[in-house]
Amino acid sequence: MKYDSNIYRPPSEAYTLLLQVTSGCSHNKCTYCNMYKDVQFKTETLEQIEKDLIEAKSFYQYGERIYLLNGDPFCLSADKLKSIAKLINKHLPNCKTISMYSSISSIKSKTMDELKELRSLGINDLYIGIETGNDEALKNIKKGNTSEEAIEQLKRLNEAGIDFISIIMYGVAGHGKGIENAIDTAKLLNSANSKVIALMNLTLIPGTDLYEESLRGEFLESSELEKLIEVKTLIENLNLKTETAFSSIHISNIAPLNGTLPRDKQKFIDRLNAAIEQF
Repeated sequence: MKYDSNIYRPPSEAYTLLLQVTSGCSHNKCTYCNMYKDVQFKTETLEQIEKDLIEAKSFYQYGERIYLLNGDPFCLSADKLKSIAKLINKHLPNCKTISMYSSISSIKSKTMDELKELRSLGINDLYIGIETGNDEALKNIKKGNTSEEAIEQLKRLNEAGIDFISIIMYGVAGHGKGIENAIDTAKLLNSANSKVIALMNLTLIPGTDLYEESLRGEFLESSELEKLIEVKTLIENLNLKTETAFSSIHISNIAPLNGTLPRDKQKFIDRLNAAIEQF
């Protein structure tokens, strides 16, 4: 199997076959991220992808899930994604789900017919780094989309029948802005049906633009207490239309919350209140 650079995948894909279809990230501008900072973006050839799939048959013949690498494989054209899906279905016929990261702009680049055809070929469970529904924060972290654009594209995924995991990063708006950020993010999440809402805690990583902004005093990090209150406010304002898994298994989190909303809403709030009372 060919892997050109460091491998990043969601915690929930720990036992899933990883297939490289791109290297790096097509956007690579988010100020909090250093994962692909020194990796030149490129796409993998269909010949190499098929070679890897033939190799994978020897140890993953009965696998039902595959995860495409790297930062935003859904940026590939619909035609190339269709070709990749057909190769997967050819060599790993037991595979039911082809998952990957996607950005909002990559969804926007596909027509509804293309989205539906990709879904029919097994592409599903897109991991989307939404991060926040606050437009000021989205602009500051150079995410490349507005909250309204995110809502529109998530609704299109719902219409196409493509499930998605909404990744939310609390603390991203900075000191003093957590409650506003939580309310805006809840509004976004209430507007479309996520399969999973996955929380991450903003971590300032040396070498990133956001870290440098913090050193210059241009970005003030939220305290742990502020972040707990932000997460609580987010959950209080979530009014989801469907049963939605809620996960904070990522190692960055300061409050482990795993369950289903709206069923576990009060349990989560009680747990957060108990943590807040420790400060």
